[in-house]
Amino acid sequence: MTTLAPEFPKSIWAATAPPRATAPALSGSVESETVIIGGGLSGVSAALHLARTGHKVVLLEAMAVGWGASGRNNGQVIPTMTAAEPDAIRKRYGEAGDRFARLIGNSAAYLFDLVREENVKAEAEQSGWFQPAHSPGRIKLSKMRVDAWSRLGFPARFVDREETRALLGSDFWYGGMLNPTGGHVNPLALSRGLAAAAERHGAVIHEMTPATAWRRDGNGWVVTTDGGTVKAKNLLLCTNAYTGEIIPGLARRLARTVVPVLSWQMSTPPISDNLRATILPGRQAVSDTRGDLRFFRYDARNRLITGGVVIGEYDVPRRVAAKASQNLADAYPALGPVEMSHVWSGYIGMTWDRFPRIHNLGPNAWAWIACNGRGVALSVSLGREMARAVSGEPLSDLALPVSEPSPLPFHSIARRIAPTYLAWLRRKDQIEMQP
Repeated sequence: MTTLAPEFPKSIWAATAPPRATAPALSGSVESETVIIGGGLSGVSAALHLARTGHKVVLLEAMAVGWGASGRNNGQVIPTMTAAEPDAIRKRYGEAGDRFARLIGNSAAYLFDLVREENVKAEAEQSGWFQPAHSPGRIKLSKMRVDAWSRLGFPARFVDREETRALLGSDFWYGGMLNPTGGHVNPLALSRGLAAAAERHGAVIHEMTPATAWRRDGNGWVVTTDGGTVKAKNLLLCTNAYTGEIIPGLARRLARTVVPVLSWQMSTPPISDNLRATILPGRQAVSDTRGDLRFFRYDARNRLITGGVVIGEYDVPRRVAAKASQNLADAYPALGPVEMSHVWSGYIGMTWDRFPRIHNLGPNAWAWIACNGRGVALSVSLGREMARAVSGEPLSDLALPVSEPSPLPFHSIARRIAPTYLAWLRRKDQIEMQP
């Protein structure tokens, strides 16, 4: 049976990732130990970890592996959350929160180790992740975060303004937090590579197979698609920000717990050798402390990969590219405004408090949602953790702080007004820049 691959966004990742032959769509009824819905990083990670232990697993992907946020993001591998601090996570969830904070802190190192173990060709560079402070007032936050992660045993360290200038090749920032375990990848190549590794270990993947419904049936679960059904003891729902986007009725209550926010990414043409010697010479992944974030890093072809958001719906690709280009020029005047070669977008799942949500959907059924812009490293580690959960490991040993789904009131309104949140973030950033 031939399955036609969907058209991917015209991103630098779609242009450069090793191709993947689309797996056939599901036809007929099959049985498995575990069925996974969603072929992003969480889903393929869970499939890989289950298959490596001889577990029988079937993964259903509505479009193609890595088609959603997992293959569209900036590719930064970051071992922190955006605003959910480790001490706050531990306070909210107790011992489970402590395990979860440690999972987050180790998530970048784990991703790079897994890439090496499975020989995944993902343009992986463990060059470190740096979060520079955009104002003198944010230095206090940087030092607080270094202290919090250091107390948990992770190698974060504070970098002063002089070292920051040397590290970034710019005096635009004031210091910050450096974590050497982070870095960057081609995220679509990572998604495809982990899927191929899962298949080598025995996992079965069906692409172009949207799950239309799932239900409890006796001692197991049944997932229905247009072409057939999968019956399994265990169920993992790994759809994150796209939970309500392709099949709106698949998990309506869960979809309403998160606000999908459109995030724009883009790439410059390759940077010349003489400029690369002075612009980010260590090739770290960089994302600063602004609410209206400035972030960038190199890819394997020496393009700067950056992005941003703008308010309003008029001519967004041109406007957001111009904004990101100016942001780079502000920090690197020698670079000047640059025409972006690729501009693309995708949804990230956001919550009001920036905390991810992990849910037990029933016996042997799990889901997590809301990456809040930090999904690459976190998704791979949570895929492993959910695989451990359905393999029978006790919850007391897992980094899964469980909560009940809590749909947002007036969810449709929240989706419409979410982009205007940027205006408040910009105002907050400007206030902090003042002496």
